[in-house]
Amino acid sequence: MATLLAGIRAADKGQLAVSEEDGRFLRVLVGAIGARQVLEIGTASGYSAIWIGMGLRQTGGKLVTIEFDPVRAKEAAANIQRAGLSDIVQVIAGDAFKEVPKVAGQFDLVFLDAWKPDYKKFFEMVFPRVTPGGLFLAHNVINKKNDMLDFLSLIDTHPQALTITVSPGHEGISMTYKTRK
Repeated sequence: MATLLAGIRAADKGQLAVSEEDGRFLRVLVGAIGARQVLEIGTASGYSAIWIGMGLRQTGGKLVTIEFDPVRAKEAAANIQRAGLSDIVQVIAGDAFKEVPKVAGQFDLVFLDAWKPDYKKFFEMVFPRVTPGGLFLAHNVINKKNDMLDFLSLIDTHPQALTITVSPGHEGISMTYKTRK
């Protein structure tokens, strides 16, 4: 698995994948909270989906990951298959604003790593479907902070949100815990 992950990162010319540290963090977090239903918005080449999938292999959970670019979605599905995680990770190619409403159920964990100016809209659409006690994570909240100021303000003031920012790598991840009201 380490060789596959290193190869995906090496081929990532657009630097769309999370850092290895962020990937490890996602895997640990999935296991630590016992996540079973996970949504990822912004798959790129599947690097973070593989890390999340490895955690879900331990919890018995499933990941639905949505990628806007059909070429990257196809690449992600191939990488996930090579990782032996096709039974855990479902890749959907399409516009997440149209695809997320088609995904059934609630989510224990959401990982958002898409177009930064849309973070607020994604949060407003998905956070009502996060289970109480669940987490909504957003990537790049330090290095691309200025592209999502409206989102950052919302997660700091939302009445059901308790948020902290962590930085296992250098990009920053906001962790928003959904309170039980």
